[in-house]
Amino acid sequence: MDSLVRMEGVSKIYPRVHKPRERLQAFGSLLLGRKPAHGAKVLSDIHLDVVRGQSLGIIGENGAGKSTLLKVLTGVIQPTHGRVMVHANIAAMLELGAGFQPDFSGMENVRMKASLMGLSNKELDARLDEILDFADIGEYIHEPVKHYSSGMVVRLGFAVITACRPDLLITDEVLAVGDESFQKKCIRWIEQFLKSGGTLLLVSHSMYVVQKLCQKALWIHDGKVEEFGDVFPVTQAYLAWHEKRQAKEKEQRIRATGEGSYYRIEQFQLLEQQGDETPSFTMGDSLDIELQIYSPDDRPPVGVVGIVRADGTPVYGVVSDNENVQPVKLADNHYRFRLRFTDISLLPGSYNLSGHSMDPEGVRVFDMQQIAFTITGSTKEVGFIKLPHQWLD
Repeated sequence: MDSLVRMEGVSKIYPRVHKPRERLQAFGSLLLGRKPAHGAKVLSDIHLDVVRGQSLGIIGENGAGKSTLLKVLTGVIQPTHGRVMVHANIAAMLELGAGFQPDFSGMENVRMKASLMGLSNKELDARLDEILDFADIGEYIHEPVKHYSSGMVVRLGFAVITACRPDLLITDEVLAVGDESFQKKCIRWIEQFLKSGGTLLLVSHSMYVVQKLCQKALWIHDGKVEEFGDVFPVTQAYLAWHEKRQAKEKEQRIRATGEGSYYRIEQFQLLEQQGDETPSFTMGDSLDIELQIYSPDDRPPVGVVGIVRADGTPVYGVVSDNENVQPVKLADNHYRFRLRFTDISLLPGSYNLSGHSMDPEGVRVFDMQQIAFTITGSTKEVGFIKLPHQWLD
């Protein structure tokens, strides 16, 4: 395999400089050429090998070390420990406006950036119309970049990259700044770039974009590699972890504020669930759900069960009262609903099962709990529900 980038045991430590003594120690270490032994460890023992033609998505929560990893890889900062070997012509968009001189015009910045990326004046002149057409900022090309909006800066920077045709393209979430039409244009260009044998390293918080563009995914957590592999299982594991963390935070908030103390949910569970791991299902499986509710006046409460996508989009919900379903009475003041979703047609991704308790009149919601679960698979269909269909002549 033709390796373009290799990282071996890379770690990055930033020395602590909050106190005068710490700043003096850091300055002394710098003068003596010593590497910091103590401080904020942003990256820890990262091993990575990017081969030609590969598309790799780097994911993780804010502060996980994703941007630092790219800066080390591109030589913007040096690793504290480990080695980085690069055998490729790299084009990188790491930060908004990086590589642009704000007092220069857009045209002057295009020429400067293209020169830094290895284009000769003759090559630039031949591709200048292509760059300006891709950027599509009109007469603003003659204005100082400091007058540009963030979206215009991204347009100009990415337009230069398209003309340089690098071996390896690295982008760090900056495309999220552009408007929707420009994002689509960039994604189409990246798809063609990959089809022609280009290599991509993409940092994004959008799992849809990562799944669409990348073959592999690297999940970084607290500066360490949490998981690496094919894009679908890694991104689904990351979403499941994220939703589980949110559910715990929500449960703590509910306990702190005392919500759900009237018609409260005593138990909400997937009957197949065992242990603390996020349950995982494949398309076509069934979900068996149990919802137990405490009724203070011993009247049968109303139960609601729904499914919500990881980004908060409601998918489906059912209300017991609307279907004339009465709960089973377990004991005085204690009631139970059981429900089965058969042959679920959810597309792969991370979801929340949501249970709600309502008063017997079905007017007011008193309590809510959620259970995170994932649907696995490798389909390229988009959305969140699989609908039966057939193509017609």
